[in-house]
Amino acid sequence: MRLTSGAAGHATIILNRPDETPKGLHPLNLSTYTDTRLFSRLLRQAKPYWPHIAGIFLLGLLATPLMLLAPLPLKIAVDSVVGSSPLPGFMEPVTPDWLSGSTIRLLGLAAGLQVMVVLFSQLHELCGHVLRARAGEGMMLEFRSALFRHVQRLSLLFHDTRGTADSLYRIQYDAPAIRDITVNSIISLLSAAVMLVATLVVITRLDWQLALVALAVCPFLFVFARTYNLRMRPRYREVRGMESSALQVVQEVLSAFRVVKAFGREDREQDRFVAQSQVGVRARIRLSLAEGTFGLLVNMTTAIGTAAVLFIGIRNVQAGVLSLGELLMVLAYLTQLYNPLRTISRQVANLQSSLASAERAFQLLDEIPDVTDRPSARSLKRAAGELRFSGVTFAYGENTPVLQDVSFCIAPGTRLGIEGRTGAGKSTLVSLASRFYDPRDGEILLDGVDLRDYKLVDLRNQMAIVLQDPVLFSTSIAENIGYGRPGAEFSQIVEAAQAANVHEFIAGLPDGYDTAVGERGMMLSGGERQRIALARAFLKDAPILILDEPTSAVDMTTEAGIMEAMERLMVGRTTLMIAHRISTLDICDARIELEHGRIISASGKVDSAPNVSILQIEG
Repeated sequence: MRLTSGAAGHATIILNRPDETPKGLHPLNLSTYTDTRLFSRLLRQAKPYWPHIAGIFLLGLLATPLMLLAPLPLKIAVDSVVGSSPLPGFMEPVTPDWLSGSTIRLLGLAAGLQVMVVLFSQLHELCGHVLRARAGEGMMLEFRSALFRHVQRLSLLFHDTRGTADSLYRIQYDAPAIRDITVNSIISLLSAAVMLVATLVVITRLDWQLALVALAVCPFLFVFARTYNLRMRPRYREVRGMESSALQVVQEVLSAFRVVKAFGREDREQDRFVAQSQVGVRARIRLSLAEGTFGLLVNMTTAIGTAAVLFIGIRNVQAGVLSLGELLMVLAYLTQLYNPLRTISRQVANLQSSLASAERAFQLLDEIPDVTDRPSARSLKRAAGELRFSGVTFAYGENTPVLQDVSFCIAPGTRLGIEGRTGAGKSTLVSLASRFYDPRDGEILLDGVDLRDYKLVDLRNQMAIVLQDPVLFSTSIAENIGYGRPGAEFSQIVEAAQAANVHEFIAGLPDGYDTAVGERGMMLSGGERQRIALARAFLKDAPILILDEPTSAVDMTTEAGIMEAMERLMVGRTTLMIAHRISTLDICDARIELEHGRIISASGKVDSAPNVSILQIEG
């Protein structure tokens, strides 16, 4: 059926045959990523913080000489104070004779060196901690902002299909992976590798046989880490999904808290949350067992290496190849050697959890928005308001079409009433007019141009929307009204409130326009919220007005006041109005009735709108 403009601004209604072949939804992006691709994307995402990362890495390199100096005071105390060996070769040229000639002074030197090493180590740790916090928190905020910006670009179809809890989990809990990987894991791995090489060089210079023995455990550690990596990534992804499902239960309950309270279902919802969470808890316990087993294998392997070095080292001391101080120094360095190995193994294990989170975050970031600007999209300052649906078919996913071959056209300034039973497709129709979704077939034209050929921001500026359940934000009344026009003067906000018959109510509040409305406006009544939403629409002053059952949840007295305000708001604007009560649509110039996604009847009121009449109906 088509309601089109005829001669002298009249309208024509023509019935058409539907097209039963809707297009399906694009599949969700569930692909996995290789480690190389993930690291590459993470580094690109962290590009603004590369100088910070370089600074953290350089600080990590400074940890190596501090680590190598740590066993030196012990060697001096054992070999040169308790024993009679000279100072280490590199210290003799820089140590005054008066200091090296007395064991008491040498002991003081060893104690002083110990204090200095600890002091510089702590200063190094403090600088590293601050720099890590600055870089990590900054990167995490930017990554979260990018995800949040992208989530807002995704269409309602995506959010209707996936829900919001999963996106919330990825933004809040998966996004920190960029900090954990780039600042903690990668820097720790590189620093540990440098420290490992430096320690190995020192041990080799002291006793190359002990160095070989110490390195004999490395292949085993590599095999353990490789096996762990291959098995754990899918498990971490699974756990993240389970935790996201538990968060969804919380979000659903808090969003419908009045319903839960009204039906006394708190215990049932508690049980549902616990049951969903327990699935994740059991998975977490299994992960902890695997992590603990991996740590046990790593520590036992390094313990075997240490025992072998101790056995061979004692034999070398007995054979006169090493001094006792040198053996103690080797054992101290061995601890320093195995610490980087443990760090590398531990970070490789932690990486699997972080990479699983990064993968999930990038999956969200890679979702392609259903509703986007075309490359050649045109600007639109203010529309005249002619709206045409031409063969529009739409379905949510692969389901039965909600709208089937809907066709009509209304002239600028026409008030079109849309009626029909619940589920007939009324709200879907106005959502398509707002381009919250794009039709599967057909096109919607505004002033003769396909909506998809306009820039989205300009198109949305042409429309003011008042919903059945008005959406207010947890800010002041003035900010909620001003949401319709950013930067509006206070006098303009007051003027809009007066037009919506809500100024007197606001002025009577203790804080007036500064009154906080509470979460979703729940500190106000339904009628008050609706009038504030109307004031917001007045302030926006858009040429197209969409009213989705704006009076269905208020009493008759309140409805009369809202209807009076709406009539003023409709003047000179193309209006699409949905209502269940047929009498509410009496102010409309023309009507269409939907049933099962099709227009089954249409009519016009000549007396209230002389320029609109039904010229022809064909079937």
